[in-house]
Amino acid sequence: MITNQLFTERELDRIIEMAWEDRTPFEAILFQFGLQEKDVIKLMRGNLKNSSFKRWRKPVNSGVSQKHLKKCNPDISRFKCSRQKAISGNKISKR
Repeated sequence: MITNQLFTERELDRIIEMAWEDRTPFEAILFQFGLQEKDVIKLMRGNLKNSSFKRWRKPVNSGVSQKHLKKCNPDISRFKCSRQKAISGNKISKR
């Protein structure tokens, strides 16, 4: 079982945030944190209220979710928006 001791509070918050985002696939969480889908589910179950966990799981299980790369648009091969600006030195870089 995944325990919270494996991650800092900041990392845990980011994993939960990514899991809640509709367009962030489980593969992105695997790439960044090494967590399989089943591990993300266990982590979410342990860190959310029961009602919040059910609300999170419902669209993922409904078949309309984009949480898997197989269901995403095949033209998209990145984990971030193409219009997202790079950040360097706490200043947003110009295009």
